[in-house]
Amino acid sequence: MTDFDVIVVGAGVSGINAGYRLQEQSPDLSYTILEGRHAIGGTWDLFKYPGIRSDSDLHTFGFPWRPWTAPNTIAPASAIKQYVVDSAKAFGIDKHIQYGHQVKKVSWSTPSKSWTAEVDAEGKPKTITARFIVYASGYYDYKTPLQVKIPGIENFKGKVIHPQFWPEDLDYTGKNIVVIGSGATAITLIPNLAEKASHVTMLQRSPGYIMSLPQKDPMGEFFKLFLPASWAFWLIRLKFLTLPFMFFQFCRAYPGAARWIMTKLTAKDLPSGYPMNPNFNPKYNPWEQRLCVCPDGDFFKILSSGKASITTAHIEKVTENRILLKDSDEVLQPDIIVTATGLKMLMVGGTQVIVDGKEVDVSEKFIWNGALIQDVPNAALIVGYTNASWTLGADATSQLVSRLLNTMKANGQKSVIPRVPADTSMKTLPLLNLNSTYVVEAKGVLPHAGSEAPWLPRTSYFFDVNQARNGSITHDLEYA
Repeated sequence: MTDFDVIVVGAGVSGINAGYRLQEQSPDLSYTILEGRHAIGGTWDLFKYPGIRSDSDLHTFGFPWRPWTAPNTIAPASAIKQYVVDSAKAFGIDKHIQYGHQVKKVSWSTPSKSWTAEVDAEGKPKTITARFIVYASGYYDYKTPLQVKIPGIENFKGKVIHPQFWPEDLDYTGKNIVVIGSGATAITLIPNLAEKASHVTMLQRSPGYIMSLPQKDPMGEFFKLFLPASWAFWLIRLKFLTLPFMFFQFCRAYPGAARWIMTKLTAKDLPSGYPMNPNFNPKYNPWEQRLCVCPDGDFFKILSSGKASITTAHIEKVTENRILLKDSDEVLQPDIIVTATGLKMLMVGGTQVIVDGKEVDVSEKFIWNGALIQDVPNAALIVGYTNASWTLGADATSQLVSRLLNTMKANGQKSVIPRVPADTSMKTLPLLNLNSTYVVEAKGVLPHAGSEAPWLPRTSYFFDVNQARNGSITHDLEYA
């Protein structure tokens, strides 16, 4: 006997979706969601920097079982969090959440075919047992940012802020701000900071691709005007599932043409005469790193206003009040430096995983069908996509887990363990197919994908959700 059939770790988007799929597809199984913090929402409750928003459309980032009905395609964090809270409440998922329960260690016992989770519950030790564990804890460290070497940053006498730990009482009115970085966080921050700051400079080592998208989807509004709501939302979601996927495939198949298209679109959005090179001439092809999105071109508009600018250079040294650049006479004199340099990646929420008394290093393991951890019984790791909304991958995993649990119950089986065949010639592939700095820095942290099925990395929601519902659940799996 165990306390629950399933433990879900984390009450963010992935955890709430996992709870829904368990209720929907395995209603006779009990589950609990253990959340270390005191609120639903994960990322959307943690981050507080100005303008924080999704960089994926909400029609696919939202839940397939509760459509995103607001007219805006890209949404602020506050709206996303409220949507997740309302979704959990509407389906009673919130009643299964135990807040202030930080999982420290999980231990599997083969004789009892169960997990024991050692939990810090509001400062008190507690143990909770279950048959299956689902890690919906995201992919980054909530407590520690990515440490990037910036020469002399310790000498700076002004404020140095990482967006992950933004002071809510910070007054930056009239200040000169330098944002170091060129990813989604920087592209989001700059238009919002520029509303109050004297000037904002985006300091980037190398440029990325930035795509302007309309905040409201005209075709979607047309659907909602003339079709029944359920049809309209289905068509809108289908559109956002297919068109970005087709564009991604085009970028990978024809990188030269994709680069040309992106360059033309960027030049059209920029103010007349704004230098494309080097500020908008990436060294990599589209979708080798994640594309940045700016709704209604807000990033380009703030450049046009003169309230923000871009500097492309490597930092030579930071002094008490200046940033000196390599091979450049330009000197930046910020009052505030914002290090938008990425996230420190972390798997399984940093918990210690023990199987029959032996600690498991998850970074040394392969991931079966993007979901189960090699050699670890009854354990799933939710991993989303780099080229699409995270929720899509989370939903494919949750549906696969429910199917496995139902099959095991029907067959009287108590455990399932993914095993890589001893005679395999399978090669190791990266779990996430990006060369972004934070992914490269996570080498030795992330588990692996393989070069052969069912260990291949995730690339397509259509393929993965079909595998979850209809694919083999015996290939390289050991049941007991």
